[in-house]
Amino acid sequence: MTKFADLGLDPKLVSAVTEAGYETPTPIQVQAIPLVLEGRDVMGLAQTGTGKTAAFGLPLIHQLLSNHDKRQPKSVKALVLAPTRELVNQIADNLRLYVQGTHLKVRTVVGGVSINKQISMLANGIDILVATPGRLIDLMDRGSIRLDTATFLVLDEADQMLDMGFIHALRKIAPALGEPRQTMLFSATMPKLMAELSQAYLKDPARVQVSPPGKAADKVTQGLYFCPDRNAKINRLIDLLRHDDQALSLVFSRTKHGAEKLMKHLVHEGFKAVSIHGNKSQGQRDRALAAFRAGEARILVATDVAARGIDIPGVSHVYNFDLPEVADNYVHRIGRTARAGADGDAISFVSGVELGLLRDIEKVMKIEIPVLGGKRPAEEKRPQRGQGGGGGGGRRGGGAGAGAGGGRRPRGAQGQKPAGNPGGASKQRRRKPRKSA
Repeated sequence: MTKFADLGLDPKLVSAVTEAGYETPTPIQVQAIPLVLEGRDVMGLAQTGTGKTAAFGLPLIHQLLSNHDKRQPKSVKALVLAPTRELVNQIADNLRLYVQGTHLKVRTVVGGVSINKQISMLANGIDILVATPGRLIDLMDRGSIRLDTATFLVLDEADQMLDMGFIHALRKIAPALGEPRQTMLFSATMPKLMAELSQAYLKDPARVQVSPPGKAADKVTQGLYFCPDRNAKINRLIDLLRHDDQALSLVFSRTKHGAEKLMKHLVHEGFKAVSIHGNKSQGQRDRALAAFRAGEARILVATDVAARGIDIPGVSHVYNFDLPEVADNYVHRIGRTARAGADGDAISFVSGVELGLLRDIEKVMKIEIPVLGGKRPAEEKRPQRGQGGGGGGGRRGGGAGAGAGGGRRPRGAQGQKPAGNPGGASKQRRRKPRKSA
């Protein structure tokens, strides 16, 4: 059996992972770490919960340990990009475990917190920066950070970054980095755009894959209930939650408004529930996650902003109150359970307007999800994006995008200026778009 000491890592790192409770490397770590140590660009495909952070973090830190160059003002040596604040913080927490006892410093920049404090933190230069793209570009625009000293780039959960429209941010960030540069891209799914991203930013990458794209964790038991409307979904959810009242349950809603409304309804029914979504401040989100981790709240209601950043081994149930607009997000949602070798249940509620989404999910998963109850409803036409409906509605990827990139508010669905008359010839008042998750 391969051990961390067999992978060629610095003894300090081997000691750090041992102290952190890591016994043996996971398959993605066994494959990726030697390649990164060789200086290769790497594209890693692995389902969530397989140890991707250590797969890129340990060999990255190993290479930085030999670099004792004095930090330059505003400079960064290695940049890790992730789509959400929660995932940025999760990655940084793991990296800080690995660098204990070394001279390396790990810092984060995300939206929702003071940019002035981040500017001050960057002033003397840092070794490893973990960031959301939106806030990073804010800092670049202010001249508060130098990326030309960064010779390592990691794109984590790259598929979600693409879905959230961050491709435009990457096109601005990547050219600002130093050369030669080693780039690592990690993802759980492989949409067509991912191959294009790899061609644009990786040089002759080695591909490592430990499970087919779209495959859920092996110990997740999946099932679904057909429900005619939102009220039926709520009643079914409450019944299931009361049946397993000691379980740690994560409930996904498609919209911010829907998540908050559902959380308040559950609290009214006597459950200890909290919520996180794009309308919450960073402090509110942190407190909600802390209560959920500690078991003070047994239920966390979330939009997809939480799908990639939560790493809580005790989550035993994931409920898809609304199916995700993007089929690949289903994989990431249910990957929040059955972590660290545990078993878990993933249960979805499907209405008539969501039957098309269900077909998309089953196509990606290459399975037919078992029906646990309810009569299959007649298929209804999905409302256009932004018009709600189906117990959630919302735009594609809305839950993950809102507030996740930090800093500036996206202009248009993909971060671009909305189409229209640039000269303002039309005086017709535009209808205010509905907020998404």
